[in-house]
Amino acid sequence: MKTKIIMKAALLATFAGCFAFPGFAQNVNVQREIAALKASLAASQVILKQYEWVETTVISLKGDEKSRQMNSCYYGADGKVQKTPLTAPAPESKKRGLRGRIEESKKEEMTAYMKEAINLVKQYVPPDAAKMQASKDANKVSITPLSGRRVQLTFADYIKPGDSLALVLDLATDRPLEAKVTTYLDSPEDAVTLDVRFDVLNNIATYAASTTLVAEAKNIAVTVENTGYRKVAR
Repeated sequence: MKTKIIMKAALLATFAGCFAFPGFAQNVNVQREIAALKASLAASQVILKQYEWVETTVISLKGDEKSRQMNSCYYGADGKVQKTPLTAPAPESKKRGLRGRIEESKKEEMTAYMKEAINLVKQYVPPDAAKMQASKDANKVSITPLSGRRVQLTFADYIKPGDSLALVLDLATDRPLEAKVTTYLDSPEDAVTLDVRFDVLNNIATYAASTTLVAEAKNIAVTVENTGYRKVAR
């Protein structure tokens, strides 16, 4: 009886010890998942460079659609995405006088803001291997187990102080399923969120199927969808 009690106590102590040093187990898992994720994304990028697709960007203000732009996209010889407009810009209707100048000034300000916001999206999507590794080396990555053989990796201070990139990964394929970004433009008061949904092309390459940016301070939402992938004949 005494032996059973001692063995039970030892097992409880071992079990408690697993939680006394959670960082060790967590670091092992984080390192493994980041390495697998980086390899998966790198392989996908090689494949995606053989394709062209259609990018549709919709800008909404206070819930009302203000513009819709479609571009044909492909990777150039320099490895950067090249875009060819598929839709003509909407005709401008300028008002005269002071009211016209005020509206034109507001439009230019909004256009500049949107360009900055869209450029911000590109810094987070697709996730950058070097930035993920930098977060890991700075011990700013946490891992959260989810149901269905999934985990969430959260990278703090990914690009800017106080921002975060949270990626949900499928452990069976080491592919990202979705991402949530909390960041800002010029200051933390100018908060921006990104919701990204990933998809798989021909069961071999992962790509960002849709990205939604919301800037609450400006009542602006930007949705970018990538569709119609087809292999480029070279």
